Amino acid sequence: MAERGGPSPTGGSGRTWCLRRVGMSGQWLLLESGSEVTIGRGFGLTYQLISKTCPLMISRYHCVFKQNAQGQWTVTDNKSLNGVWLNKERLDPLKAYPIGERDHIQLGVPLDNKETAEYEYEVIKEEWEKVSPFLAPRNDQLMGKPKGARTKRKLSLEESEASGAEGPSNSRSKRDRVSCDSEPLGRSCGRAELAKQPTENMDVKLPSPGPSVEEDKATVYSNPMNSEKATSLSHKDQKASNLAQSWNGLEMLRQTLGNIMKLKVKVEEKQTAVLRVKKSRKSGQKELRVMEQELRELQDQLCTEQEHQQQRVEQLERTFYEEQQQLLEGVKKQQGEENLKEQLAQVLQEHRALMDELSRSKKDFEEIIQAKNKELEETKEEKEKARAQKEEVLSQMNDVLENELQCTICSEHFIEAVTLNCAHSFCSYCINEWMKRKVECPICRREIQSKTRSLVLDNCIDRMVENLNLEMKEHRLALIRERKDYKHKRQAPRRWSPDLQLEKLAVKRTVWQ
Repeated sequence: MAERGGPSPTGGSGRTWCLRRVGMSGQWLLLESGSEVTIGRGFGLTYQLISKTCPLMISRYHCVFKQNAQGQWTVTDNKSLNGVWLNKERLDPLKAYPIGERDHIQLGVPLDNKETAEYEYEVIKEEWEKVSPFLAPRNDQLMGKPKGARTKRKLSLEESEASGAEGPSNSRSKRDRVSCDSEPLGRSCGRAELAKQPTENMDVKLPSPGPSVEEDKATVYSNPMNSEKATSLSHKDQKASNLAQSWNGLEMLRQTLGNIMKLKVKVEEKQTAVLRVKKSRKSGQKELRVMEQELRELQDQLCTEQEHQQQRVEQLERTFYEEQQQLLEGVKKQQGEENLKEQLAQVLQEHRALMDELSRSKKDFEEIIQAKNKELEETKEEKEKARAQKEEVLSQMNDVLENELQCTICSEHFIEAVTLNCAHSFCSYCINEWMKRKVECPICRREIQSKTRSLVLDNCIDRMVENLNLEMKEHRLALIRERKDYKHKRQAPRRWSPDLQLEKLAVKRTVWQ
């Protein structure tokens, strides 16, 4: 991408595509033709977007813009956390969607207290002159500067004066030295005057190196409450060592400047002597050549010292550049740690809220369990009471069956109960068999005059027997079948025979007796 105000990246002043940020007069993103534009919060991308309100709103590699085979721009969501929205619709990850002019693109989602997202753009196509003043700097160009490139620095008065004493470059010094050997004395002296001009009116002053390592350590350990400084002691030691290296370089530069000043004085004195000899013209050619040779040697020394000075200045610049990069990295690391601390505090707060909610839910659940247990205990007590009542009723019913609803003849529950005129009840079979021998009540001995069938007793006994155990039921059924069979046998017709008649008479006699 071209710098702001420079020529168009397309090689002319035609219309270019870009993403205009909604609600801002800057931070526009250029869609350079023929290139791939990557956006995210990570490094090595075309544009680095770091949210101030929510650092994790933009993913490391959020999305990419590129042209398809037909030359149309497309946008692709690279599995971002909060998504890419095209005209208020979220895009599917890893799928290219074509975009056109006036389309609305949103990166991330709005926060709870805001209606719009932080990064919203509108696709436009305008003239380069209208777009270039509002473009955001590309991150890949900022990160892609060569390591040996010189950065602009604000120099203090002493550094600017020291930098003025650096003298000509290496090539200029070599050129002056060659010209001194090959040209006449007048021209070489002129070269020497030009070489020594940058070192005139120079006042060598260097700033103090600042507190020493021992002072930094004393400052750190003097305050026991400052735990953060105590933990960052290694960083301070490293910084102090870097300052010591810089101070040593400055000391060497000061010594070199002193040597250059001395050589400059010697060169001036020697030139004055040479000019004096030339004006007098009384000395011989030999003395003049000797003086010219000494002047050349002094100029060579001056050039050599200037070269050394230039090398040391470059070394100092590299040292300062490295220190600046380390300082920037430290600032970025500190910002990252602060962001992580904020995120950790937020996560801890959410964790506490979740734990509080879980404790409340646990308490409610325990109350519900206690209420259910109480209900179960009450239900259990009621069941036990009902069972006790049922057992009591069954026991009473058994007592009634055994004492009141039993036949005194067979000692069994009434079967086809019959009530006599004296109000006593018996089984129909039993009283019939009894009357074959005696026609009187077995209990009160009153004469039997009438028998009445008692259906109420039969029904009551049948209902009560249903609640008895299986063995008693089977015993009663067997007894009923047995008496029915006997009754049927008695009612069956028989042939008349003398033996049968004799047998009946014998039975009657036995009954009356």
